Amino acid sequence: MGSTISVRLPDDLTKYLDEIARETERPRSFHIQKALEAYIEDFADLRIALDRLRNPKDPVLSGSELRKSLDL
Repeated sequence: MGSTISVRLPDDLTKYLDEIARETERPRSFHIQKALEAYIEDFADLRIALDRLRNPKDPVLSGSELRKSLDL
């Protein structure tokens, strides 16, 4: 079993979450967990992308170089 946390949500978001839970026959916690997982994954991807952009050793390709490397 996982940890329990409390969050305060705006009424309109809670109402929408309740509608989704009702339609999918899954609890609120399921949808909140899935939303957090997606957010955390996206955030990790963003950090990787930013780290790569900031790395001066990582080569930067122009659009034409990219197309040529992909045989487009």
